[in-house]
Amino acid sequence: MKLLFKKGTVLLAGSLLCVASLWASENDSKPKTLILHHFLSSKAPPHSKLLEPWARKLEKISNGKIKVEIYPSMSMGGKPNELYKQAKDGVADIVYTVAGYTPGVFPRIEVLELPTIHTNSSLKTALAAKENFDLLKDDFKNVKPLLIAMTGSYQLHTAEKKISKASDLKGLKLRSPSRTGAWYIEELGAEPVGMPLPAVPQSLSKNAIDGAVLPMEVFPAFKFQQLTKYTTEIQGGGGFGGSVLLLLMNQDRYDSLSKELQEAIDKSTVTSIEDWAKLADDMEVFGKNLQIKSGGEVNTLSVEETKKLDVAGEKVIQRWVAEMKSKGIDGQKIVDSVKKSLDK
Repeated sequence: MKLLFKKGTVLLAGSLLCVASLWASENDSKPKTLILHHFLSSKAPPHSKLLEPWARKLEKISNGKIKVEIYPSMSMGGKPNELYKQAKDGVADIVYTVAGYTPGVFPRIEVLELPTIHTNSSLKTALAAKENFDLLKDDFKNVKPLLIAMTGSYQLHTAEKKISKASDLKGLKLRSPSRTGAWYIEELGAEPVGMPLPAVPQSLSKNAIDGAVLPMEVFPAFKFQQLTKYTTEIQGGGGFGGSVLLLLMNQDRYDSLSKELQEAIDKSTVTSIEDWAKLADDMEVFGKNLQIKSGGEVNTLSVEETKKLDVAGEKVIQRWVAEMKSKGIDGQKIVDSVKKSLDK
């Protein structure tokens, strides 16, 4: 009797496994719908020229087995700084966000925002992140990173004062893009003022700040060419850091998909790295042209003055390295490895 019971149990278990296998196979044949949520307008270039094409690319690579529905402008609710949590908790399957919106969540990836690291090429920095992912991956224990990209490099834009040398920055109130960006502004003798991007135009028009550190890709949307007379960059372009852009997926949702569909997702994002970088760099050129056409001036600091900014930037890097050490993270190793990749 005992033996029969065991046989029955084995047969029942085998039957259940067969049913489960058949259900999974049948279920996998149905298109999977992934919900993508982000903070930008549907008219913003990243939506129309990156996210939409990527979604269609993924649908094609997966042979129609994956469908992507995109919800822009925080239309699913919440604030931009809650997008990471929405991906982690499964409120959305995928989110497009900025790493700096959630300070402290991505400590290692902050290396890409540091001055003297991201200076002029979004593609070079994105490829450096990909090459050094093993040093950065512990930032993503709760989510699946589909893509790590960069904004264009930040320049300094001032309303009235032309910046010809590092000492011209002393005493100015400047909008800071991030906490490490604030450290950099302090090292240069200016006063950092933290605020979200949409608040910057009004602050400039009311003279609440003297200028702002931001990429030129945002000029068309916010009309900064009408609010600033001068743009300052260092030798080689850019020079004031940048922001990390992330396409994140709920880990459980990714794990629930078949290996075939996971591979389709991975392939679609790897082949999109250059698309993301090209748009960022192209938008920088477009924004710079808007500044010049409006009568503004784009000023490149001399080699000597650029070196002074680099010295301040290195102090920021060492401050970051010390902070990472206090958290048990080898920040110097990360900096050295990323710089080595960028120098290739």
